[in-house]
Amino acid sequence: MTSYVRRAAAVTAGALALTVGLAVPALAHITVNPGTAVQGSWTKIAFRVPNERDNASTTKVEVDFPTDHPLPFVSVRPVPGWDVKLTRGKLPKPVVSDAGDTITESVLKITWSGGKVESGQFQEFEVSVGPLPKNVDALAFPTAQTYSNGEVVKWADAATTDGSEPEHPAPTLKLVAAEEGEDDEHGAAPASPAAAPTVAAAASDDDDREGGNSTPALVLGGLGLVAGLIGAGAGITALRRSRG
Repeated sequence: MTSYVRRAAAVTAGALALTVGLAVPALAHITVNPGTAVQGSWTKIAFRVPNERDNASTTKVEVDFPTDHPLPFVSVRPVPGWDVKLTRGKLPKPVVSDAGDTITESVLKITWSGGKVESGQFQEFEVSVGPLPKNVDALAFPTAQTYSNGEVVKWADAATTDGSEPEHPAPTLKLVAAEEGEDDEHGAAPASPAAAPTVAAAASDDDDREGGNSTPALVLGGLGLVAGLIGAGAGITALRRSRG
């Protein structure tokens, strides 16, 4: 009986580890790419939207823009198969920009709809913005993801104080101070919105990765997969020995 329990435990442990290893990589979140930009600069960012469902496709993405630190100029790159709508409106309260101007209205939301992100796929929605605020460490973009089955997932959780990741973190762009000589490279203050696309090539540096949140998941998934295979192998070996 003891040997049977040990064999069963080994097989169960292997199967559990294998299941966890395969499940972890599915925990992909909506992210801003690149995840970091220079304070006071213009930049191009992409909202990377993976489909986390096996039985439904993503059909609408709504991104809320910050109102406490509004972005004066926002333009979008067309996405084939998708309709895009910029919603402008009055801010909850006027905001004084870094240049000393009083801002009373701004882009409040961008909505992409009409297309599909199928299971196992992701789509990037690119936006050119600027100038970014100079005295802010991060900008959050709460996002609602709508699926073809009617489910709506809101990625709007703020960062936790203990450093752990919330269940549905809001896509966040971290802002860092410009280093010496960096202002010219990033175009801190173009004369007009038309200049924005010419100073926003940083996103290409991040095209080959899925965003900061997915790398740990992939590592954990790989470890879980290896552990599952080892556990399953141990269980099978134990069963063969008992039969021999």
